[in-house]
Amino acid sequence: MGAGAYVCGEETSLLDSLEGKRGQVRAKPPLPAHKGLFGQPTVINNVLSFAAVPFILSEGAEKYRDYGMGRSRGTMPIQLAGNIRHGGLFETSFGVTLGELVNDIGGGSATGRPVRAVQVGGPLGAYFPPDLFDTPFDYEAFTAKDGLIGHGGVVVFDDTVDMAEQARFALEFCAIESCGKCTPCRIGSIRGTEVIDRIVAGEEVDANLALVRDLCETMRFGSLCALGGFTPFPVLSALNHYPEDFSGAPARRMQAAE
Repeated sequence: MGAGAYVCGEETSLLDSLEGKRGQVRAKPPLPAHKGLFGQPTVINNVLSFAAVPFILSEGAEKYRDYGMGRSRGTMPIQLAGNIRHGGLFETSFGVTLGELVNDIGGGSATGRPVRAVQVGGPLGAYFPPDLFDTPFDYEAFTAKDGLIGHGGVVVFDDTVDMAEQARFALEFCAIESCGKCTPCRIGSIRGTEVIDRIVAGEEVDANLALVRDLCETMRFGSLCALGGFTPFPVLSALNHYPEDFSGAPARRMQAAE
Protein backbone atom coordinates (compact mmCIF):
# COMPACT_ATOMS: atom_id res chain seq x y z
CA MET A 1 0.00 0.00 0.00
CA GLY A 2 2.95 2.31 0.64
CA ALA A 3 3.94 2.11 -3.05
CA GLY A 4 7.45 3.31 -2.23
CA ALA A 5 6.27 6.45 -0.41
CA TYR A 6 9.19 8.07 1.38
CA VAL A 7 7.09 8.84 4.46
CA CYS A 8 6.48 5.10 4.98
CA GLY A 9 10.05 4.90 6.18
CA GLU A 10 8.76 6.54 9.36
CA GLU A 11 7.82 3.75 11.74
CA THR A 12 4.20 4.67 12.50
CA SER A 13 3.44 5.50 8.86
CA LEU A 14 4.88 2.09 7.99
CA LEU A 15 2.53 0.46 10.49
CA ASP A 16 -0.47 2.17 8.88
CA SER A 17 0.69 0.95 5.48
CA LEU A 18 1.07 -2.63 6.79
CA GLU A 19 -2.49 -2.42 8.10
CA GLY A 20 -3.73 -1.59 4.61
CA LYS A 21 -4.29 2.09 5.30
CA ARG A 22 -2.84 5.17 3.67
CA GLY A 23 0.64 5.75 5.13
CA GLN A 24 0.24 8.61 7.59
CA VAL A 25 2.30 9.48 10.63
CA ARG A 26 0.66 8.72 13.97
CA ALA A 27 0.84 11.10 16.89
CA LYS A 28 3.07 9.81 19.69
CA PRO A 29 2.40 8.80 22.43
CA PRO A 30 1.41 6.02 22.36
CA LEU A 31 4.71 4.63 21.15
CA PRO A 32 4.62 1.51 18.95
CA ALA A 33 6.21 -0.47 21.79
CA HIS A 34 2.96 0.13 23.68
CA LYS A 35 0.46 0.25 20.83
CA GLY A 36 1.72 -0.62 17.37
CA LEU A 37 0.63 -2.98 14.59
CA PHE A 38 -3.13 -3.59 14.84
CA GLY A 39 -3.05 -1.98 18.28
CA GLN A 40 -0.60 -4.53 19.70
CA PRO A 41 2.83 -3.82 21.27
CA THR A 42 5.33 -3.80 18.40
CA VAL A 43 9.14 -3.69 18.26
CA ILE A 44 10.45 -2.07 15.07
CA ASN A 45 14.02 -2.59 13.85
CA ASN A 46 15.72 -1.34 10.70
CA VAL A 47 18.12 -3.20 8.44
CA LEU A 48 21.16 -1.65 10.15
CA SER A 49 20.17 -3.27 13.44
CA PHE A 50 19.70 -6.67 11.83
CA ALA A 51 23.02 -6.36 9.95
CA ALA A 52 24.90 -5.76 13.22
CA VAL A 53 23.32 -8.65 15.13
CA PRO A 54 25.29 -11.59 13.58
CA PHE A 55 28.66 -9.97 14.33
CA ILE A 56 27.66 -9.12 17.90
CA LEU A 57 26.39 -12.65 18.52
CA SER A 58 29.50 -14.30 17.06
CA GLU A 59 32.22 -11.92 18.28
CA GLY A 60 30.66 -10.34 21.34
CA ALA A 61 29.32 -6.88 22.20
CA GLU A 62 32.66 -5.60 23.49
CA LYS A 63 34.43 -6.27 20.18
CA TYR A 64 31.67 -4.47 18.27
CA ARG A 65 31.89 -1.59 20.72
CA ASP A 66 35.63 -1.25 20.03
CA TYR A 67 34.80 0.14 16.59
CA GLY A 68 33.84 3.81 16.37
CA MET A 69 34.41 6.77 18.66
CA GLY A 70 32.67 8.60 21.50
CA ARG A 71 29.05 7.52 21.84
CA SER A 72 28.88 6.38 18.20
CA ARG A 73 29.99 2.77 18.39
CA GLY A 74 30.21 0.01 15.84
CA THR A 75 30.15 0.31 12.06
CA MET A 76 27.98 2.08 9.51
CA PRO A 77 27.21 1.17 5.88
CA ILE A 78 27.80 4.38 3.92
CA GLN A 79 26.49 4.97 0.41
CA LEU A 80 28.71 7.20 -1.76
CA ALA A 81 26.82 8.63 -4.73
CA GLY A 82 26.42 11.68 -6.94
CA ASN A 83 29.36 13.29 -8.72
CA ILE A 84 31.99 10.95 -7.28
CA ARG A 85 34.67 8.80 -8.92
CA HIS A 86 34.20 5.65 -6.83
CA GLY A 87 30.58 5.35 -5.77
CA GLY A 88 29.12 2.40 -3.93
CA LEU A 89 28.36 0.92 -0.55
CA PHE A 90 31.15 0.93 2.03
CA GLU A 91 31.04 -0.27 5.62
CA THR A 92 33.39 1.48 8.02
CA SER A 93 33.58 2.33 11.69
CA PHE A 94 32.34 5.66 13.01
CA GLY A 95 35.06 8.29 13.26
CA VAL A 96 36.45 8.44 9.72
CA THR A 97 36.29 12.06 8.54
CA LEU A 98 33.98 13.30 5.81
CA GLY A 99 37.01 14.34 3.75
CA GLU A 100 38.45 10.82 3.94
CA LEU A 101 35.14 9.39 2.76
CA VAL A 102 34.90 11.76 -0.21
CA ASN A 103 38.53 12.06 -1.28
CA ASP A 104 40.31 8.90 -0.09
CA ILE A 105 37.54 6.29 -0.43
CA GLY A 106 35.44 8.05 -3.08
CA GLY A 107 38.33 9.47 -5.10
CA GLY A 108 36.92 12.99 -5.39
CA SER A 109 34.50 14.18 -8.04
CA ALA A 110 33.90 12.14 -11.18
CA THR A 111 34.29 15.27 -13.32
CA GLY A 112 37.66 16.16 -11.80
CA ARG A 113 36.32 19.56 -10.78
CA PRO A 114 36.60 20.76 -7.16
CA VAL A 115 34.01 19.38 -4.75
CA ARG A 116 31.75 22.19 -3.59
CA ALA A 117 29.11 20.47 -1.47
CA VAL A 118 28.43 17.10 0.11
CA GLN A 119 24.98 16.16 1.35
CA VAL A 120 25.02 13.64 4.18
CA GLY A 121 22.00 11.76 5.52
CA GLY A 122 19.76 11.38 2.50
CA PRO A 123 17.59 13.93 0.67
CA LEU A 124 16.88 15.72 3.95
CA GLY A 125 20.49 15.88 5.11
CA ALA A 126 22.55 19.06 5.48
CA TYR A 127 25.05 20.25 2.87
CA PHE A 128 28.64 20.42 4.09
CA PRO A 129 31.29 22.53 2.29
CA PRO A 130 34.97 21.44 2.06
CA ASP A 131 35.67 23.64 5.11
CA LEU A 132 33.87 20.99 7.19
CA PHE A 133 35.59 17.95 5.68
CA ASP A 134 37.47 17.42 8.94
CA THR A 135 34.17 16.52 10.65
CA PRO A 136 34.29 12.94 12.03
CA PHE A 137 31.53 10.72 10.71
CA ASP A 138 29.64 10.19 13.96
CA TYR A 139 26.27 11.29 15.30
CA GLU A 140 27.52 13.80 17.87
CA ALA A 141 30.01 15.53 15.56
CA PHE A 142 27.43 16.02 12.81
CA THR A 143 24.79 17.21 15.27
CA ALA A 144 27.26 19.80 16.61
CA LYS A 145 27.61 21.18 13.06
CA ASP A 146 23.86 21.25 12.37
CA GLY A 147 23.98 18.10 10.28
CA LEU A 148 22.76 14.53 10.55
CA ILE A 149 23.99 11.10 9.54
CA GLY A 150 20.55 9.65 8.78
CA HIS A 151 20.83 6.43 6.79
CA GLY A 152 24.45 7.13 5.82
CA GLY A 153 23.86 8.46 2.32
CA VAL A 154 26.64 10.75 1.00
CA VAL A 155 25.97 12.66 -2.24
CA VAL A 156 28.78 14.70 -3.79
CA PHE A 157 28.44 17.86 -5.94
CA ASP A 158 31.20 19.69 -7.80
CA ASP A 159 31.56 23.46 -8.15
CA THR A 160 28.93 23.76 -10.91
CA VAL A 161 26.04 23.06 -8.50
CA ASP A 162 23.51 25.81 -7.79
CA MET A 163 22.69 25.56 -4.10
CA ALA A 164 19.54 27.64 -4.44
CA GLU A 165 18.22 24.91 -6.73
CA GLN A 166 19.20 22.29 -4.17
CA ALA A 167 17.37 24.13 -1.39
CA ARG A 168 14.29 24.34 -3.58
CA PHE A 169 14.57 20.63 -4.39
CA ALA A 170 14.46 19.76 -0.68
CA LEU A 171 11.25 21.72 -0.18
CA GLU A 172 9.70 20.33 -3.37
CA PHE A 173 10.65 16.78 -2.31
CA CYS A 174 8.93 17.35 1.03
CA ALA A 175 5.81 18.69 -0.68
CA ILE A 176 5.59 15.64 -2.96
CA GLU A 177 6.31 13.04 -0.28
CA SER A 178 4.34 14.61 2.59
CA CYS A 179 1.56 12.41 3.97
CA GLY A 180 -0.42 15.63 4.47
CA LYS A 181 -1.36 15.04 8.09
CA CYS A 182 0.36 18.06 9.67
CA THR A 183 0.19 21.64 8.49
CA PRO A 184 3.87 22.68 8.82
CA CYS A 185 4.99 19.91 6.45
CA ARG A 186 1.99 19.95 4.08
CA ILE A 187 1.73 23.72 3.62
CA GLY A 188 5.18 24.87 4.71
CA SER A 189 6.99 22.91 2.02
CA ILE A 190 4.83 24.40 -0.75
CA ARG A 191 5.16 27.95 0.56
CA GLY A 192 8.91 27.34 0.89
CA THR A 193 9.36 26.51 -2.80
CA GLU A 194 7.46 29.71 -3.66
CA VAL A 195 9.71 31.81 -1.43
CA ILE A 196 12.88 30.29 -2.92
CA ASP A 197 11.54 31.07 -6.39
CA ARG A 198 11.04 34.71 -5.37
CA ILE A 199 14.57 34.89 -3.97
CA VAL A 200 16.10 33.48 -7.17
CA ALA A 201 14.04 35.95 -9.20
CA GLY A 202 15.49 38.80 -7.14
CA GLU A 203 12.20 39.81 -5.49
CA GLU A 204 12.69 41.40 -2.05
CA VAL A 205 15.62 39.08 -1.43
CA ASP A 206 16.40 40.09 2.18
CA ALA A 207 12.77 39.90 3.31
CA ASN A 208 12.24 36.53 1.62
CA LEU A 209 15.47 35.14 3.07
CA ALA A 210 14.20 36.03 6.54
CA LEU A 211 10.84 34.49 5.68
CA VAL A 212 12.30 31.16 4.55
CA ARG A 213 14.38 30.95 7.74
CA ASP A 214 11.30 31.59 9.84
CA LEU A 215 9.39 28.98 7.84
CA CYS A 216 12.17 26.44 8.43
CA GLU A 217 11.95 26.99 12.19
CA THR A 218 8.21 26.35 12.07
CA MET A 219 8.67 23.15 10.06
CA ARG A 220 11.51 21.93 12.25
CA PHE A 221 9.68 22.26 15.55
CA GLY A 222 6.06 21.92 14.46
CA SER A 223 6.08 18.87 12.15
CA LEU A 224 4.80 15.52 13.37
CA CYS A 225 7.72 13.50 11.98
CA ALA A 226 11.20 13.82 10.55
CA LEU A 227 10.03 14.46 6.97
CA GLY A 228 8.92 18.00 7.75
CA GLY A 229 11.26 18.31 10.71
CA PHE A 230 14.42 17.52 8.73
CA THR A 231 13.62 19.40 5.51
CA PRO A 232 15.09 22.60 7.04
CA PHE A 233 18.53 20.92 7.29
CA PRO A 234 19.37 21.09 3.55
CA VAL A 235 17.65 24.46 3.17
CA LEU A 236 19.36 26.21 6.08
CA SER A 237 22.76 24.66 5.38
CA ALA A 238 22.57 25.88 1.78
CA LEU A 239 21.65 29.36 3.04
CA ASN A 240 24.40 29.42 5.66
CA HIS A 241 27.28 27.95 3.67
CA TYR A 242 26.48 29.23 0.17
CA PRO A 243 24.82 32.67 0.60
CA GLU A 244 26.14 33.84 -2.77
CA ASP A 245 23.75 31.42 -4.53
CA PHE A 246 20.78 33.25 -3.03
CA SER A 247 21.75 36.69 -4.30
CA GLY A 248 18.89 36.77 -6.79
CA ALA A 249 21.34 36.88 -9.70
CA PRO A 250 21.52 33.47 -11.44
CA ALA A 251 23.88 34.72 -14.17
CA ARG A 252 26.43 35.87 -11.59
CA ARG A 253 26.18 32.55 -9.76
CA MET A 254 26.85 30.53 -12.92
CA GLN A 255 29.69 32.87 -13.92
CA ALA A 256 31.31 32.33 -10.52
CA ALA A 257 31.07 28.55 -10.99
CA GLU A 258 32.78 28.78 -14.36
